[in-house]
Amino acid sequence: MNALVFQKIGKLGLEKRPVPVLKEPTDAIVRVTRSTICTSDLHIRNGAVPRAREGVILGHEFAGEIVETGVQVKTLKPGDRVAANCETICGECWYCRKGFVNNCEQGGWMLGCTIDGCQAEYVRVPLADTSLYRIPEGLTEEQALFTGDILSSGYWGAKLCEIKPGDTVAVIGAGPVGMCAAQSAAYLGAGQVILIDPNEERLKTARENHLADEYLTVTGKEAAEAVKRLTEGRGADSVIEAAGTKDSFTLAWEAARPNAVVALVAMYEEDPVLPLTRMYGKNLIFKTGGVDAKDCSELLELLKEGKLTTDFLITHRGPLSKILEGYDTFEYKKDGCIKWVVTGE
Repeated sequence: MNALVFQKIGKLGLEKRPVPVLKEPTDAIVRVTRSTICTSDLHIRNGAVPRAREGVILGHEFAGEIVETGVQVKTLKPGDRVAANCETICGECWYCRKGFVNNCEQGGWMLGCTIDGCQAEYVRVPLADTSLYRIPEGLTEEQALFTGDILSSGYWGAKLCEIKPGDTVAVIGAGPVGMCAAQSAAYLGAGQVILIDPNEERLKTARENHLADEYLTVTGKEAAEAVKRLTEGRGADSVIEAAGTKDSFTLAWEAARPNAVVALVAMYEEDPVLPLTRMYGKNLIFKTGGVDAKDCSELLELLKEGKLTTDFLITHRGPLSKILEGYDTFEYKKDGCIKWVVTGE
């Protein structure tokens, strides 16, 4: 089969690889019908994810059809349409029982990082019963595609904020995660959502899909002051940082009111500096880390009910054979690219 491989830092390539086979009785083999490229894949290519194994097939966000299951898989069967979690989850360890599935003792972020991922024709999914989700009738595979990563990340970021009815939530970055975070914040009860990004084309998409109440193209101090003007001089009750740069990190704490929650859901390629002397007295609560993608079943139902949507994220499609072209288009946001979806071979 064809597969997109992390060959070494700075280099990806399409290779022929064997179709995966069951290794454990809890595995499933899935024929990938839709997958996509994530910014995390770029971080791996750039050497910013030390855990990532050279030679691994990339990709962790996909939907498809089960073709084979191990003897201990009880909830799924061949022919089922499934959406994948970006994390492999055992569901039984101390972390999973607490909902901290990113730190699962048997799993965590494995697909496309430490074991072969989904930017291929087939993928082996460990712990399939708790890491794959049957797609409800009425949802297409494209509509379910982002459930286990991008949508989960945005929803998780909004939940980290402990939003109270009427709160103002500022979201930095109108990329896929930021857009999902904005609509999730509104769904969870925010009274005002402010979406900040200098990319006017992306904010246009956000406006067309009614993802926020206010849209700011300014950055830095100007953006922080604009947030304060929209909140009677206080700043946002919570801030979701989904851009992942030094400047966006600074904006996150500057735009927050005293005693606010700052949720850092972006992945940084360099360590940001926490300037405690300058933020002393703001009494901010920082929450950060890899997404705990434990709400996939709930999100699929919300998608089915039309309470959340990800349709607007897909701007480009192409076959697996063109995926390197897709990486270029996605990375440099060519032709207004938000998400480039692999449609199969």
